[in-house]
Amino acid sequence: MDTIKAVFKNKDVLNKILFTLLIFLVYRAAVFIHIPMINRDQISELFTNPTGFLGIMDAFTGSALSNLSIIALGIGPYITASIVIQLLQMDIIPILKEWSEEGETGKQKINQVTRYLAIGLAFVQALGMIIGFQLTSPGMFSRWAGGPNFLTFTYLAIIMTAGTAFLLWLADLITQKGIGNGTSMIIVAGIVSGIPAMFASLGREYLTAEGSNIASYSTFGLIVLVYIAVLLGVTYMQSAVRKIPVQYSNRSSSAKLRGKQDSNIPLKINSAGVIPVIFAVTILSLPQTLFSFLPGFQNPTNNFQVWLIELFDYTRPAGLVIYALLIIIFTFFYSFVQINPDKMSNRLQKQNAYIPGIRPGLETENYISKLLFKITIIGALYLVVVALMPIIVAIAFELPGYVQIGGTSLLIVVGVAIETTKQIKTDVQGKSYSGFIK
Repeated sequence: MDTIKAVFKNKDVLNKILFTLLIFLVYRAAVFIHIPMINRDQISELFTNPTGFLGIMDAFTGSALSNLSIIALGIGPYITASIVIQLLQMDIIPILKEWSEEGETGKQKINQVTRYLAIGLAFVQALGMIIGFQLTSPGMFSRWAGGPNFLTFTYLAIIMTAGTAFLLWLADLITQKGIGNGTSMIIVAGIVSGIPAMFASLGREYLTAEGSNIASYSTFGLIVLVYIAVLLGVTYMQSAVRKIPVQYSNRSSSAKLRGKQDSNIPLKINSAGVIPVIFAVTILSLPQTLFSFLPGFQNPTNNFQVWLIELFDYTRPAGLVIYALLIIIFTFFYSFVQINPDKMSNRLQKQNAYIPGIRPGLETENYISKLLFKITIIGALYLVVVALMPIIVAIAFELPGYVQIGGTSLLIVVGVAIETTKQIKTDVQGKSYSGFIK
């Protein structure tokens, strides 16, 4: 409450928040600007109860995909490009690694390359999506005289690519003049916009539908309690850290005693964030999406087709196991990419710092590696539980597909909310300190 009061007293921070809300309003308006000359009714069946890759993209874009909006791709291509560039910096492309070590100048060069790659990925993804929709629902192009051709697909792909570029511009405005990281805030805006509709639909089904009784009311209340419990649990785990105590050899004895409790390296329990879940879902959902576009797999006629469909369906036992294993593998991989024990050890050595009881150099690197491995086990299991939560809860309560308790969306929203709250507190405190000094 003190932070909220301080926000209303701080004109600069309040203006940033209002500016961010204004950008959200522009973003939501763009969701309802449809791609020209497309008959949306012809593909409505694909989004009646979207699952897999289509369901995830529709949730991340705030239903822009199901509306066939000009921003139907959302900001996903930029996220993919960012991950690719980050991985390529690991000695795969030397020039990218050099830029990553050049400070702010190198960061600007990497950002520029990332945006070019994002625009290219957006065009390819838009072209593939339009062609895929045309194969599934040829009637969507009924308004085009003479039927669609390559120029038609290219024209629509350019419009959708321009929509992604527009969202990147909005994200930059939020980063420069608003609150939080613009890219993350745009994703959160899309996800959060679907939550009221989810609870409204849930209320119509359990509270106001014909035949509603005490049992249905109790079920609705229990679902809400489970949602709140999962939200609190995710918030706690996203904030949880393991602190490594650090001492500095160039400090005086009194300084060491005063700073002993404050000098530490915090390692997040979930240092990989939501990336492992996104990777795992994407790998499993892409074959599912491809199968939905192939006529032979829409009504499988042999055991091999049925086996393939179930293998990549994470609501089935085999697909569920593969889903969990992929999350664990990517969690370990991305955690050690984000936190490099070798670089951390070298950084401590350059700062004349050391971990009490651990020798600098290789021994420090091994200590950090072992500790990171242990906490990553907890983080990986946590991600598996949260990712499987929507499936488990849906089976337990027999919920429709539009109800998502847990999962990727909740991880993103909570993570961004925590970081944005920290930034607001920092801005408010910074203003207070500045006024005190004056």
